[in-house]
Amino acid sequence: MSLTAVSVSTIAGSISPKVPAAAFTNAHAGAAAASPGAAARIAAWPLAAEAITVRYGRRNAVDGVSLSLPEGAVYALLGRNGAGKSSLVRCLLGQQRATAGRALLFGRDAWRHRATLMAQVGVVPEQPDAPPGVTARQLARLCRPLYPCWDGSGFEARLRRFDVPADRPFGRLSKGQQGHVALALALAPHPRLLILDDPTLGLDAVARRAFFEELIGDLADRGTTVLLTTHDLAAVERIADRAGILAGGRLLLDEEIERLKQRFRHIWLPSPTPGADAALDALSPRGRVRRNWRVETLVENFDEERFQAFQASPSGAGAEASPLTLEEIFVALTGEGSRQLAPGAEGDPR
Repeated sequence: MSLTAVSVSTIAGSISPKVPAAAFTNAHAGAAAASPGAAARIAAWPLAAEAITVRYGRRNAVDGVSLSLPEGAVYALLGRNGAGKSSLVRCLLGQQRATAGRALLFGRDAWRHRATLMAQVGVVPEQPDAPPGVTARQLARLCRPLYPCWDGSGFEARLRRFDVPADRPFGRLSKGQQGHVALALALAPHPRLLILDDPTLGLDAVARRAFFEELIGDLADRGTTVLLTTHDLAAVERIADRAGILAGGRLLLDEEIERLKQRFRHIWLPSPTPGADAALDALSPRGRVRRNWRVETLVENFDEERFQAFQASPSGAGAEASPLTLEEIFVALTGEGSRQLAPGAEGDPR
């Protein structure tokens, strides 16, 4: 990212109390069937993707992705490397034109109106970059005229908390310090939308914790909308209220995190029993693994009452269920777990 890009992408803000799940529910699906006024309101939210497709040659990097973020939302966009996150984020920022569909910032086309819209958007990129001889304080002076307001004292205070020398050349800062400068620049103005594109990639555990603690503290009192892409799923659970999972360019799910965690379970049976498969089928199993000593099933439509009835039946004797973390759900849907627990899978995977 050039110095110009640093300047243009350094507004940010914070988050007010979490948006109710109902504000998100199937926004685009609902808009299609809703009144024109409802669809217009959704389109005017801080960020919207409308059936975005990005092709490179014959390959679809992004395949018809739609999502919407209302005011105050904290949304985690998750996916493995190559899932299409970077291409989608570039479209959302107006840096790349979608092959099909469109990105909207505050109801306006991001590609056509980027120059004016970015004054309301803050960005912390995956790889912070600036001329190596420019200091953090000089970067702040260059950025300040670009925005209607600028919290210079807050910027300096963050550098002190991060233990970043304000007058040391950017090229002589550690990777973690460079990331902290990018965050401090992004949080100095008061924008409506903040986009964090895997901002802690390559940082050690201490630097990652400091980054997210600063972000959480700053987001506690404001209402800025946030889109976050990251591989740090433990941090996501602390700050995001909704998640979308990309795989192969497609959005596998778009759901409130707490609801997602409530409906996914691992169920173990000590040994196969007659009628167990039919009973588990009612819980929408994604797949089943038979091992020498037990049967393991991943279900995505867990219901406590139905499971208790299953436990009380002869076919469910000894059955146990355990919740999954967001990271475990992600791995089950996109990683080795998705292949091991593919529908109909059997045997003891190696």
